[in-house]
Amino acid sequence: MFPRIDWQAALKRGALAFAVLSSLAGPSLAAPCGDDGAGFSAWLNDFKTTAAAQGISPRTISAALDGAQYDTSVIRLDRNQKHFAVSFEQFIAGRVTAGRISQGKAKLKQYADVLARIERQFGVPGPILVAIWGMETDYGANQGKKPVFPSLATLAYDCRRSDFFTEQLLYALRIADRGYLAIGDMRGAWAGEMGQTQFMPKSYYQFAVDFDGNGRPDLIRSAPDVLASTANYLKNYGWSGMSWENGANRAALAGWNKAAVYQQAIAYFASKLVN
Repeated sequence: MFPRIDWQAALKRGALAFAVLSSLAGPSLAAPCGDDGAGFSAWLNDFKTTAAAQGISPRTISAALDGAQYDTSVIRLDRNQKHFAVSFEQFIAGRVTAGRISQGKAKLKQYADVLARIERQFGVPGPILVAIWGMETDYGANQGKKPVFPSLATLAYDCRRSDFFTEQLLYALRIADRGYLAIGDMRGAWAGEMGQTQFMPKSYYQFAVDFDGNGRPDLIRSAPDVLASTANYLKNYGWSGMSWENGANRAALAGWNKAAVYQQAIAYFASKLVN
């Protein structure tokens, strides 16, 4: 005979298991996303409750988000991403310039010892890291000036990629809450990218490395931290060996940026730095 099953107890256990799994996934926002700014304030207030439930301090939440406004300029930029719809030749013309190549070669010499240590620890060659550095922000000169929190809040509220940017906003708050960066220093590009190689907040939180030994990872001011963190990112996306042309490393570059023309440009830039 089959054993007798207490279905009422089983259902209670199932409900409890579901509740536990739901809590691990994180609380969902009650206020809906929107396609204009009309519901932004209600959404933001609801998000603050969600952030507090995730363990982020009320002080950090208030300092980062009080007074945040829906930014229509961010929405326009999000809807107008056409810069990858060009040929490889057009793409590199304004990015892999003689001046950047010359400056990149100088950076390879300036940070030779740091890059050698990074290569030993993470297995990523210096020319790739310096090429990304030059491509992303012209070696830190153009990191962006937009405050990260209003931009991320706007994109998290917007329905197009709400889940993705809600997660990024939570990670940005964790960065501030842990003291990796001061809220006033958290400025970057329009979509929330920060630092000299433009990490999204989740990547910053997961992959940023304190390589200069000052006690915190600083991708805004510290070149050693920037270069080591970029290497750590690529390693975690599968980088293996020194060639940037093998399959695993092409996949790692795709993890950095999904646009094929961008991946090709990084490899091309790196090759120019060693010729």
